[in-house]
Amino acid sequence: MDLFEYARQNTLKNEAPLASRLRPRTLDEVVGQQHIIGKDKLLYRAIQADKLSSLIFYGPPGTGKTTLAKVIANTTSAEFRQINATVAGKKDMEEVVQAAKENRGMYGKKTILFVDEIHRFNKGQQDYLLPFVEDGTLILIGATTENPYFEVNGALLSRSVIFELKPLEREDILTLIQRAVYDKERGMGAYNAVIEENAADFLADLAGGDARAALNAVELAVLTTVPGPDGVIHITLDVASECIQKRVIRYDKTGDNHYDTISAFIKSMRGSDPDAAVYYLARMLYAGESVTFIARRIMICASEDVGNADPQALQVAVAASQAVERVGMPEAQLILAQAALYVATAPKSNSATNAIFDAMEAVKAKRASVPVHLQDSHYKGAGKLGHGVGYEYAHDYPKHFSHQQYLPDEWKDTKFYEPSDNGYEKEIRKYLDWVREE
Repeated sequence: MDLFEYARQNTLKNEAPLASRLRPRTLDEVVGQQHIIGKDKLLYRAIQADKLSSLIFYGPPGTGKTTLAKVIANTTSAEFRQINATVAGKKDMEEVVQAAKENRGMYGKKTILFVDEIHRFNKGQQDYLLPFVEDGTLILIGATTENPYFEVNGALLSRSVIFELKPLEREDILTLIQRAVYDKERGMGAYNAVIEENAADFLADLAGGDARAALNAVELAVLTTVPGPDGVIHITLDVASECIQKRVIRYDKTGDNHYDTISAFIKSMRGSDPDAAVYYLARMLYAGESVTFIARRIMICASEDVGNADPQALQVAVAASQAVERVGMPEAQLILAQAALYVATAPKSNSATNAIFDAMEAVKAKRASVPVHLQDSHYKGAGKLGHGVGYEYAHDYPKHFSHQQYLPDEWKDTKFYEPSDNGYEKEIRKYLDWVREE
């Protein structure tokens, strides 16, 4: 490293964002994630013993994936190299692999390659790393905000241990905020700032488990607030609210949070909890989810989980779907809320769902012919074949009902539809019991 490069790195280090300057250097400085780095946990023991295998760190932004990689870099005796998948190409990987081979061959030294945003690598790039991970040339550490089971090649996954990082707890964020404000070596302590308790609580709450969001807000608050008459920078609730105006929502419309939230929304409607249903609806709308996607899910739930217990639920859901396409946001949220709350509070039945699933299984299990008396007699030659002979027109009989066989012989005694005792299906059950009795 020449003098200019040394000066450049020193400048970058001193002018780096607060979140970067405060990165823990040792395991003891790490805040949170005790489920994977507690002193009795595998990862803690492996880092301390410098006996690492390939790892994948998976979790939302600001939860410490890069931090853990940096801690490993500070504690390992292996050569540590880092690349970012958003900008790295094959040439970068080839250079790392060549250096790793030389380190192993000449000095018997292992090489750890940390790939940030590894999900950004395409299949070919991931495949390139595979043989070198397999033969031990590289120990791979990947960091990703996306579910690795979807985004990382199965071959790499099978050779790696996956650790899921969780959003930090509120108390963990508070600890980091205090460290950021008062640490004079790496934090903002030299600025002579203080943070009020309610301001710290506000930032910890709105950060949503993202340490980086909280630290960025602290840095902005300190750098933009004029000292008071006492020469101290006071970070009040008003100051804090200006620096982090919108809660950070963990929601990626193509990732896990998308599926988790819509799953919770549907299960809340199915479970007849209108409060939870409208909460998850608000969460999706706040994060910018497609209103047409939400409307489709409400329609499905209205049929699948309410069904004939309240046939009007599907009508409400369909009307809502048509309305949101015409109205758009922000008014669409009112329409979606009405439909979601109607479905959530409607009586529930999945009898229709079970009926079609059972019928589909029957169709797959056994080939059966339509009874002759039900076959169409209108096309040419059908009459000569006896099609339609013996059919009893229901409206010619008392109560518009004729007792005849409609199912194929192979399934003639099967009951696919069993109405529940909920809502309108009570009436359907009464009628169907009379029909089957007749």
